[in-house]
Amino acid sequence: MTLLIVAALVWIVVHLIVSGTRLRDSLVARIGEGPFRGVFSLLSIAVLVFLILAWVSAPTTLLWSTPIWLRWILAIVMLGAFILFVASVAQPNPTMIRGESAIGQPPRGIQRITRHPMLWSFAIWAAVHIIGNGDTAAIVFFGAFLVTALAGMPSIDAKLARREPATWQALSAATSIVPFAAIANRRNRFVPREVGWSTLLIAAIAWAVLLYLHPWLFGVAPLAA
Repeated sequence: MTLLIVAALVWIVVHLIVSGTRLRDSLVARIGEGPFRGVFSLLSIAVLVFLILAWVSAPTTLLWSTPIWLRWILAIVMLGAFILFVASVAQPNPTMIRGESAIGQPPRGIQRITRHPMLWSFAIWAAVHIIGNGDTAAIVFFGAFLVTALAGMPSIDAKLARREPATWQALSAATSIVPFAAIANRRNRFVPREVGWSTLLIAAIAWAVLLYLHPWLFGVAPLAA
C-alpha cells in the first residue's frame, strides 16, 4: 500500500505542481511550449504506468460492499460522464489543450453547462469507481484522479487568466466550474441542439459497449448480483 500511496502522490504532484503552477510557465519559457508538452506527456504516461502497477500489486481491505441497486445508479451516472467526455472533445474549449481556436469565441454546447466538461467526466468516473469498489486500494488509486480532476479546474482557470486575461474575463462571466451554476444564475442558457444528437449517441454507444466489455477488460462485472 505504501508504494501505491507514493505513486498516487507523484501523480498529483506532477499534474498540480509541475503543470498547474507558475513552474510550468518557467519551464515553457526555457524550453518552449511544444517540447514541454512532449516531455510532460511522456512523464504522465510513465507515472500512470507506475500508478497502475502499484495499484494492481497493492494489498487492500474491503471497507464496504456496494448493493446491486446502487451499482445500477452508478452505471447510469457513468453515462453522464461519457456524455461530458465526448462533448468535451467535440468542440474546441479554451480551457483544454489545443483549444486556441476557441479563444475569443462565445461558449457553446457543453461549455454552457461547465467550462471543464472533460475534468468533470474524470471526476465522476473516479468517484463512481471509489463508491463501486469500496476497498482501500481503490480509494487511493481513483482518489488520485479525483483530486487532480477537481483541483485541476481552478488551476487551469488561473493559468488561462495569466495567459489570456481578456478571454478569461469573458469566459468566467458566462460559464462556471460547477455544472449548471452559470445557467442557474442566468449568466447563460442551455441550448441542447449545440450539444448535438450525434454526441449523445456516440456517448451512449461507448458507455454500453464498455459496460458490456468491462468484465473481460478489467475483470469486474459492474452489474453482477
